[in-house]
Amino acid sequence: MKENQPTLYQAIQDYFINRLENDFAGTTYRSYQTEGKGHGREETRSYYLCRLPADLADAARWPGLKAIGMVISITQRDGKECTDVRYYILSQYLSARRFAGAVRGHWGIENRLHWQLDVTFQEDLCRIRKGHADANFSILRRTALAMLKNETTSKVGIKNKRLTAAWDETYLAQILVGT
Repeated sequence: MKENQPTLYQAIQDYFINRLENDFAGTTYRSYQTEGKGHGREETRSYYLCRLPADLADAARWPGLKAIGMVISITQRDGKECTDVRYYILSQYLSARRFAGAVRGHWGIENRLHWQLDVTFQEDLCRIRKGHADANFSILRRTALAMLKNETTSKVGIKNKRLTAAWDETYLAQILVGT
């Protein structure tokens, strides 16, 4: 979850903060913890997974939503401690270990695809919310990104390919046709 879905993000954050304050008393949940060292840092990750609460605000916008998750990462680097909390929505209520694997896999995708979409198309700044427009524009961005990646005659980055296509109709046609 990102804060560009403010209602759902806040609802999930509030849910987990409340559960942590009460040490998950009376709540069925799954948890898993990992520890790792590398790249000059030590990191502990705590994973928490709960079934979708019936009264979670804005959850109806996400058909098939079955669970919510939270990951708390505590990183030590050069004697300094940094804590990061991330929230997730899931279409399955997984084991905590599988949730941890999915989170790790998600960040690989995030780093490759979503980072590229944000840098090239500033996707995170998009405020389109009406009807299905957000999903439609997401499909268009991914299609455009794939077309830009498939164009191999220009040895520049994706962002520069996009700019060049905006300035040069011949280059744009080359991207669209795929020649």
